[in-house]
Amino acid sequence: MDDLPMRDQVALIAGASKGIGAAAAVAFAAAGAVVVLGARDTAALESVAKRIEASGGKAMVVRTDVTDAESVRNLVDRALARYGRLDAAFNNATDGPMPAPLADIDIGEFDKGIATNVRGTFLGMKFQIPAMLRGGGGAIVNMASIAGVNGTANLAAYVAGKAGIIGLTKVAALDYADQGVRVNVVAPGPILTHHLEAAGPEAQRLAGLSTPMRRTGTVAEVARAVLWLCSEQSSFVTGTVLPIDGGQSAGNKPPQMYRQGQPMSAPASGQAPPPEEETR
Repeated sequence: MDDLPMRDQVALIAGASKGIGAAAAVAFAAAGAVVVLGARDTAALESVAKRIEASGGKAMVVRTDVTDAESVRNLVDRALARYGRLDAAFNNATDGPMPAPLADIDIGEFDKGIATNVRGTFLGMKFQIPAMLRGGGGAIVNMASIAGVNGTANLAAYVAGKAGIIGLTKVAALDYADQGVRVNVVAPGPILTHHLEAAGPEAQRLAGLSTPMRRTGTVAEVARAVLWLCSEQSSFVTGTVLPIDGGQSAGNKPPQMYRQGQPMSAPASGQAPPPEEETR
């Protein structure tokens, strides 16, 4: 197996300034890709680029607002102008209001979440797909959430946005399946990003206990899944929703497990913050 599965390819990561996006950028670079990093926080992007370059990789930074069509077009155009092609893309930027019952959510905050998640993902693919078609094909991964598959109380805007991303992904996969462009979506469960870190040890403990594996995932674990979906190792995979959730989507693990006739208690689970962070 090639230890550099993305050798000489160009990969674009939108929402690359921190967390899962930054981890994915580092993983793509380590796999041999030149990475193009987009987000609003230029200073944070520069920090990620320096990490990549310090390890011998190549990275380009482009300030990007995924809700703005010209900004997203510019991100893709800059990649093409410098490197002449686009082989892979990870649309990771996300946003949403603080948890609240549906009727309590501010309308403007709801619109903001939909603009980043649904419109942002649409705009990313709108400009990435033609670039890939000109180069003979490519692979796109979009960031959803297990909350977009099953729903989560008090996260109406977030869930609607992530469910919308899943729908967009499936349609794009069908539209371009016979033209060499693969499109998939990842759906993480509780991931230890800066939001969960800021929530404190008790929130982290409860988030971990909400999964059958009884732990939270890491940004590196999500990044490796994204890398695989963009590589030739997944060449017959398109239109797929890949949960990265410690078994949450499989069902419920009872609060008591019995081993050799002895009950083993498992504390009740809690609700974690959304798995991805606002990195648009």
